[in-house]
Amino acid sequence: MASVQAVDPRTGRGGASYPAATPEDVDAALTAAVAAALELRDEARRTDGLRRIASGLRARGDEVVAVAERETGLPEGRLRGELERTAVQLELLADYVSAGEHHDAIIDRADPDARPVPRPDLRRTKLPIGPVVVFGASNFPLAFSTAGGDTASALAAGCPVIVKGHPSHPGTGTLVAQIVAEAGLPDGAFTHLLAADLDVAEALIDHPATAAIAFTGSFRAGSAILARANARPQPIPVYAEMGSLNPVVITAAAAAARGPEIVTALAGAVGTFGGQLCTKPGLVFAPAGSGIAAALADALGAHGPQFLLNAGIQAGYERGVDALSAGAHRLTANGSAPAGFAVHPAVFSVAATDFIDDPSLREECFGPAVVVVEYGELHAALDVLEGQLAAALYAEPEEHATLGPLVDRLTAIAGRVIFDAVPTGVAVTTAMHHGGPWPATSAPAFTSVGATAVERFLRPVTYQNTPDALLPPALRDANPLGIPRRMSAAGASLQLGLRHQR
Repeated sequence: MASVQAVDPRTGRGGASYPAATPEDVDAALTAAVAAALELRDEARRTDGLRRIASGLRARGDEVVAVAERETGLPEGRLRGELERTAVQLELLADYVSAGEHHDAIIDRADPDARPVPRPDLRRTKLPIGPVVVFGASNFPLAFSTAGGDTASALAAGCPVIVKGHPSHPGTGTLVAQIVAEAGLPDGAFTHLLAADLDVAEALIDHPATAAIAFTGSFRAGSAILARANARPQPIPVYAEMGSLNPVVITAAAAAARGPEIVTALAGAVGTFGGQLCTKPGLVFAPAGSGIAAALADALGAHGPQFLLNAGIQAGYERGVDALSAGAHRLTANGSAPAGFAVHPAVFSVAATDFIDDPSLREECFGPAVVVVEYGELHAALDVLEGQLAAALYAEPEEHATLGPLVDRLTAIAGRVIFDAVPTGVAVTTAMHHGGPWPATSAPAFTSVGATAVERFLRPVTYQNTPDALLPPALRDANPLGIPRRMSAAGASLQLGLRHQR
């Protein structure tokens, strides 16, 4: 039987092995998911399940963190924080669904006097889209993997989930899957499949019962999933987060007032956890002559070698560094690294004019690398950027009145605009948008973090002149769920007569 073996990135040595799934397992999982979908409509049961998963993670936190540390090389403190973030995500989504806003219920009552024709009774709500396939991420073994945000938001929406666990942390995924299995969800509502080969991934995408896909990873892999999903006889939505450069802009006034403080923050964002964060700043725009690039090189050099998650990421980083070296000046040394999947941080500098002319400098290098673009005129350099998850701006208060055009440029390319802070660190809240225009994501209207992540896995349905007893509970006259609803009275247009009911 095929297996997936854990590897310790700090040594490169193999550890425990876990059974690998087959395409036949895929069919069994999706068949069970279809059968579980109706039971999962019970909101009280699934929100209770989400809270039980969170409690289970906390109760077995020591065990989960110990396994994850061996498989990822990430430090204990980071993993404990990630475990708590995962639990918080689950609880936030349970609370959001319990409040009922995800139904987005709208009732527009019949109006026989409407023009140009009488209006029927129209009632709109959102329903689960169906079984969701989640591809676990390499860089977040908990928060974006087995019970992470994609799984939690799909379950919260009422969708069964099949997780393809990432082979970089098979033991962590297996253990977390056991915790999920004990949470009281319907049989078939959750399945965890481990596989390193493409046949299982392709079977998950191709299966006719798969209704949507959530993915966090590289642009290459995300694009391949999207292309395959679109080639199905019935194409399905793919919510893919595919990487980002997350540019940081430093004004001349900010560089002069607090350059060392900004450099320290940047060095931490680039050099911590091997720079393996989807919001790591890969580009810094600093005024020419400010000394930011040299100072950042010194600060990152002090971090020393960093362990990457697996051999593939290590090889990709080295290729990326070589490519950047061809078009920019490397300011950091490339000394020998210890055993395992270790690499040295890399800081590059380039003039803005050369950056504009060389598209290769705008390719993401996943790991502890950053390009400092030294500018005289900033806007032209920003104009060549594609979509990003986040963009940050360091500026002084006296500049704020003049920064509107710059903020507009950053807003046009990014899903989150940050002031006076680095883009790493994504708060799990209702207001968070973790997404962005292509190629950062495949669906810029949606977020993969926060309560509204459930919107990815719901589809609107309007019921016209439907008998009350046949309506979903969210739309019935008596409002048995006690949820907020937007309503218009007969004879009033939805726009003018809108009111809220609870």
